Amino acid sequence: MDQIDKYRRKWLALGGAAMGMAMLPNDAFAMLATPRPRVLVINNLHTGETLKTEFFDGKQYNRDELARLNHLFRDYRAGGQVKNIDPQLFDHLYRLQIALGTNKPVQLVSGYRTLATNNMLRKPGSGVAKHSYHTLGRAMDFHIEGVELANIRKAALKMRMGGVGYYPRSDFVHIDTGPNRSWS
Repeated sequence: MDQIDKYRRKWLALGGAAMGMAMLPNDAFAMLATPRPRVLVINNLHTGETLKTEFFDGKQYNRDELARLNHLFRDYRAGGQVKNIDPQLFDHLYRLQIALGTNKPVQLVSGYRTLATNNMLRKPGSGVAKHSYHTLGRAMDFHIEGVELANIRKAALKMRMGGVGYYPRSDFVHIDTGPNRSWS
């Protein structure tokens, strides 16, 4: 009986993995199966800077390009303090653009925030969390030129990439590399 249970568990696990892969959008599946360079174009709305970067060359992350992204995501309110941003956040953003079928520039509203900046922004109704993933270098608020905010939110939720916040009045979507959850 133990032998049958062992094989049953293996088949169930394989079946679950196959179903999970089948549920991925075709473009996202192809992207995961084929290593290729990942390129982003990001505008920092507060500093006016624009960065076009190939942060992953198909085999590994490019440290120099990650450093440039870290600088772009810096806390401009705190004298330009820089933090290492979780590279998975850039992967999420790249995959999101593929799912949306766009390579238009990403408009960065907020990246890294120091604790002091985060506390300053926290006020009733602001939507700024006390223990924000922004302070860990694991979150961003953004919109994408020419893409409806609701479509960005929908795609991010479908991809189950981490936290997804929807702020239509402030014209941005929040994504982070924390556990899967959502809010409006």
